[in-house]
Amino acid sequence: MNNPKIVVGLDIGTTKICAIVGRANEYGKVDILGIGKVPSNGGVTRGIVSNIDRTVAAITEAINMAQEVANVNIRNVQVGIAGAHISSLQHRGMLIRNDSEKEIDRSDLEKLEADMYKLAVKPGDKILHVIPQDYMVDDEPGITYPIGMSGVKLEGNFHIITGQITAAKNIYKCVEKTGLKVSDLTLEPLASAMSVLSEEEMEAGIVLVDIGGGTTDVAIFHENIIRHTAVIPYGGNIITEDIKEGCNVVKHHAESLKTKFGSALASEASDNEIITIPGLKGRDPKEISVKNLARIIQARMSEILELVYFEIKSSGLEKKLAGGIVLTGGGAMLKHITHLASLETGLDARVGYPNEHIAKGLVDEVKSPIYATGIGLVMKGLQSSFLGDNLPIEESEVDEKSANAQSGKGKSKWIKFDIDILKNWFKDDGEFTDFEK
Repeated sequence: MNNPKIVVGLDIGTTKICAIVGRANEYGKVDILGIGKVPSNGGVTRGIVSNIDRTVAAITEAINMAQEVANVNIRNVQVGIAGAHISSLQHRGMLIRNDSEKEIDRSDLEKLEADMYKLAVKPGDKILHVIPQDYMVDDEPGITYPIGMSGVKLEGNFHIITGQITAAKNIYKCVEKTGLKVSDLTLEPLASAMSVLSEEEMEAGIVLVDIGGGTTDVAIFHENIIRHTAVIPYGGNIITEDIKEGCNVVKHHAESLKTKFGSALASEASDNEIITIPGLKGRDPKEISVKNLARIIQARMSEILELVYFEIKSSGLEKKLAGGIVLTGGGAMLKHITHLASLETGLDARVGYPNEHIAKGLVDEVKSPIYATGIGLVMKGLQSSFLGDNLPIEESEVDEKSANAQSGKGKSKWIKFDIDILKNWFKDDGEFTDFEK
């Protein structure tokens, strides 16, 4: 293996479609090789593909931009899925073992997990992810790692995430129409969590809030396990619509007002500051009060955060979230958003940037919260490829100049990725060791 494996994350969002090309270096960080970002142009509504042709055109443009910068030929992509159709449930499974003397091994856990995919879900839905919570061995509860133990009855609690079959099929269809293949389909808040949360935060208990254009994704972690997921069908676009209606301006002016002058707290806005925007053809310029703009934004953002707080209370973990809230996505770039989040939920808040795992390459271009999902999809793909899945891009397809610049011509390197659950794959002498989970 002369070159590290390369992975492409494809974030199909309501406002943008973004392709990010990355590889892991020898220090376990991600080198960003290329990026392509284009507007969705109305092809995606609240995380769901609503226009196949427009989405295909946008994916094609983003992929072409990314592979031109990275000097690679992209074949496979890691894709995210979100939308109001996403839901979750808790379920307990049980396995009766024939031999009580034989130790519980990974095959027992895999069989228990496979049974979860056979659960009946509501018509039109499919199970996207099955995430173990904890286990019971012969009625002994609270076991997180039962491998090596002896017992007859093995039970497991699972967090199960479901989504619409048609929504997933439309994503596959759009990607395949561009000539690409989907390596894996990942829930977007899970991807975002990989790029912006630390192991300590997930251990202490934390809420990830990814505020996108069409939806706000919520994922709650405790003791390093995801405990609750939800998708709120409101995001940055509805704030833009509110500004458009409240200030009586056109949509692109409303978006500019939000991103350049918007604040999530009206009390922090100046009473006397006025913004002048061009009028429509033949009309006088229009004056907008910064204070009124902030009031409009705060009203809608408070509603979104109230729904987030409802999900926190529904999870039953409200008193176990020492890490507070991490806000990411485009909506997290609003001024004073962390102050409003703390006021609405009573929890400490910070903005999550996908910087911790990035080593070099196009760092400045992707250090914004809007790239959290895309970076997380790259990390998810690297995790899967190191665990033996198919290589997303064949090494023979990587441009020789680019490959040599990144890894050193003629040098063979073992790569170790520093995601929290990926540890000690390889010894220093290059021999393969057992995977630690």
